[in-house]
Amino acid sequence: MKLLVFGSTGQVARALRRQCPKTMQMVQLGRADVDLSKPDACAAAVAASDADVIVNAAAYTAVDRAEADEPAAYLVNAGAPIAMARAATARGLPFLHISTDYVFDGSGSVPWTPDMATGPLGAYGRTKLAGEQGVMAAGGVHAILRTSWVFSPDGSNFVKTMLRLGRDRPVLRVVDDQVGGPTAADDIATTLLRMAERLHAGTGQSGIYHYSGVPDVSWADFAREIFRLAGLDVTVTGIPSSEYPTPAVRPRNSRLDCTSLEHAFAILRPDWRASLLTTLQDLKEA
Repeated sequence: MKLLVFGSTGQVARALRRQCPKTMQMVQLGRADVDLSKPDACAAAVAASDADVIVNAAAYTAVDRAEADEPAAYLVNAGAPIAMARAATARGLPFLHISTDYVFDGSGSVPWTPDMATGPLGAYGRTKLAGEQGVMAAGGVHAILRTSWVFSPDGSNFVKTMLRLGRDRPVLRVVDDQVGGPTAADDIATTLLRMAERLHAGTGQSGIYHYSGVPDVSWADFAREIFRLAGLDVTVTGIPSSEYPTPAVRPRNSRLDCTSLEHAFAILRPDWRASLLTTLQDLKEA
């Protein structure tokens, strides 16, 4: 099986390279290969490929910047994947697309199921939701994987930020009224590859699925575990979101119900603490 992957430098894109088995071929398209702000170019790349499955691991992920730059975020998060999905449908190829918990409004405390009503709070969530809707409307075999709180040894993420700050500060104030499931990029990549195999074989079901690490925690508790496993003596003081204002409002409830993924693909939620330990070891060896 051969995969065509949009994205080469993001956390999940790099994880796909690490996790791709020798039984698969993978071609990754980075910024130098295709401009994601030009949907026609994305469609042309799918049309010209000899891949068996198309995966979109690229996105406009600058959540705060998107508030002032929504048209640009829309092109990458909606225009591009919609064009990819239509081109994949025209060729009869399965299309996998990564989305986010930000499509929900973060209300309540019940884990979100894929069929619950969406209500994004900001530009990032709106553009990702538009992408989901367009992928489904393309009418082909597809899987949309909503995930949350991604971390890895690569790029910018909460784990690396906490380690950087924790080396210099004995006390940190971290938001404790936002709750979700931290998710390792390597675990997301492994899940995407398993789903791709099933969809290619015709044994997977199209739809929207949720995937996040277990157990659900606040950002403050996530930070405490990072410092504990890293052996850093840092005191984490929990604060409300109101004391850490950002241009984009973050959902307070990012809990994801991943039951449908387990039923359709036999994929269980990973324990993010085990994946975090691996990530910390990788960062130490880098």
